[in-house]
Amino acid sequence: MKEVLDFIRFNTKLEAGDNVIIGLSGGPDSMTLLNHLLKIRDEVPINIVCAHVHHNLRKESDDEARLVEKYCHKHKVIFEMRKLDKNLKFTEALGHEMRYAFFEELIIKYHAKYLFTAHHGDDLVETILMRLVRGSTIKGYAGFKSVVKRKNYTILRPLVSLSKEQIIDYADRMKIPYVIDNSNVDLSYTRNRFRKYFLPMLKEETDNVHLKFLKYSEMLNEYNDYVNKQIDNVYSIIVTNSIINIDLLKKEHIVIIKGILNRWLHKEYGSDIKLINDTHTDSIIKLMYSDRPNAYVHLPNYRVVKAYNRLYIERNINRYSYEYTLDSDVLLPNKRIIAIIKETNLTSNYVTHLNSEDIKLPLYVRNYHPGDKMQVKNMQGHKKISDIFIDEKVDFLDRETYPVVVDSTGEIIWLPGIKKSVFDSKNTGKYDIILEYR
Repeated sequence: MKEVLDFIRFNTKLEAGDNVIIGLSGGPDSMTLLNHLLKIRDEVPINIVCAHVHHNLRKESDDEARLVEKYCHKHKVIFEMRKLDKNLKFTEALGHEMRYAFFEELIIKYHAKYLFTAHHGDDLVETILMRLVRGSTIKGYAGFKSVVKRKNYTILRPLVSLSKEQIIDYADRMKIPYVIDNSNVDLSYTRNRFRKYFLPMLKEETDNVHLKFLKYSEMLNEYNDYVNKQIDNVYSIIVTNSIINIDLLKKEHIVIIKGILNRWLHKEYGSDIKLINDTHTDSIIKLMYSDRPNAYVHLPNYRVVKAYNRLYIERNINRYSYEYTLDSDVLLPNKRIIAIIKETNLTSNYVTHLNSEDIKLPLYVRNYHPGDKMQVKNMQGHKKISDIFIDEKVDFLDRETYPVVVDSTGEIIWLPGIKKSVFDSKNTGKYDIILEYR
């Protein structure tokens, strides 16, 4: 398979003594890839390190590990194995995560510049189909790249232009030993259902369908690379300290808007970004264009909050609560202070004058609770604190911990810095308590 060797030669700068890592399961794909790396080693004296993950899920796994180890020793390939705990609650996602964690350990150990994996054309077709059904981003719909540059190394997938049938045919002709993983036909796995039912139909429709999908993938990656360059030019202007300026974001084309949101979410979710799909992005865009000045949408493990012209993301956690007795100065969680003072010339909402005969002592300061109401000075009846927050443009970032002063009956007597209540006695001149919000 000249195209595989040409791929490796074109995408590497191998020198004598270099170490390279190959993910070697023992299946026909990875054994065929190893066969080609051995050919490359005949050209450049490199050291090949096999990374074998023993998933410990099947009784055959021990035999497969021995076959791989024996083949490596025969061909002077360094053998490294990671055996997983058999009690581990295994999932496809967890398996992927643990494999790559092992690969990266070996990359560091051997100072390797390249990691080779045996993903092939059929794998690419299956990945694209699954993401089309599930929903994804431009990058996600492209499947995976044949060359991925990481910070300290490069991932190479030389078999991506080959179908599974071509690989097995080559391995059989070259008498390369390999094992068949029976779990690949277990229909409880999503990928296996696509492999059994959808892929054969596509192959009946057109020859080399994997090459059509490869072309599709490369085209989407080209568009994605271009969009990312445009995003690079504006991201730091629109996003500051993980907070998005909605007014600036709205000026961009919808493709850039989605790209910025995806990058923003990726920074927050990290390896959990697989939990996010295009439905979540669309819900954030709807939130952004909503007429409501303050609102939020739930995402897996997080919520995205709109506060006037800002978007920010926060983890779904229980609301922080506090309550302090106001018998002396109180330092609040927002680092401000409610002080008991003797006199002041201030008349703003940052000060209230109270008559102890009109209220029930002691006084308390607590955080805002949904449903809170107060009798605002110079107004009839009660008004919801939430409505006052809206009128005063207090955003979600501050509301849940905003201080409220109440008496021992729970009556709200002051919303510090925002509104005085009917209990403020400055106009009557009869008061014996003065509070200041600093």
